[in-house]
Amino acid sequence: MREQNGREEQSLIYGRNAVLEALKADTPINHILVTSKAGSLGAICAEAKKRGIIVKVTDSRKLDQMTEGGNHQGVCAEGACAEYASVADILAVSQQKGTKPFLILCDGIEDPHNLGAIIRTAEAAGADGIILPKRRSASLNQTVFKTSAGAASWLPITRVGNLATEMIALKKQGIWFYGADMGGSPAVQTDLCGAVGIVVGSEGFGVSAPVRAQCDAMISLPMFGHVNSLNASVAAGIIMYEAVRQRSMNQ
Repeated sequence: MREQNGREEQSLIYGRNAVLEALKADTPINHILVTSKAGSLGAICAEAKKRGIIVKVTDSRKLDQMTEGGNHQGVCAEGACAEYASVADILAVSQQKGTKPFLILCDGIEDPHNLGAIIRTAEAAGADGIILPKRRSASLNQTVFKTSAGAASWLPITRVGNLATEMIALKKQGIWFYGADMGGSPAVQTDLCGAVGIVVGSEGFGVSAPVRAQCDAMISLPMFGHVNSLNASVAAGIIMYEAVRQRSMNQ
């Protein structure tokens, strides 16, 4: 996967599952630091050796310092967390699968934990890829990568200069966009079987006005409790799987 301007997010990947998934996905890694070569860390070392990646043994204090107290589980990989894809790369996924495009657009998701959770669910739900704006968005840093449990290594993710402008271009290719909004039509009553892009806005402000203007419809989830909103990643996940449910029934 390549970003449109060729740059990568240089950062750390830490945690046993995240590092192992990064290795399996051939994510660019310079070297790996471990506190031991035994047990599950030994499996990581073996995978690294297959790929010619240098493994160094260090102490836990070094990893604590590098990850700023993060839950590294005795392993940390230095290098690029992931490379960005192009929009064309994402559209090629559905072409290869012989399915209609299934895209996730994140409009203003600045919390890296939320973005990581959305990436993890999108990969599990079989989405073709995620489109982020270059501004007002978390990038593929170590927190996003770890929260995604390694899904960021497998799912194509791109960044675009203007999300609304990109939506206009994608509409010409037959993709319909549905924005998540409390005032929208029920998602279960909305046809999500075709070429769709689900737009998730920020928790504080929702879908921005320019992006909302390009949405073909706004969709919502039923709310029966006293709290009138859901975490952005939770709402995104529920809507994604509503799309999965509908699409699987129409295959």
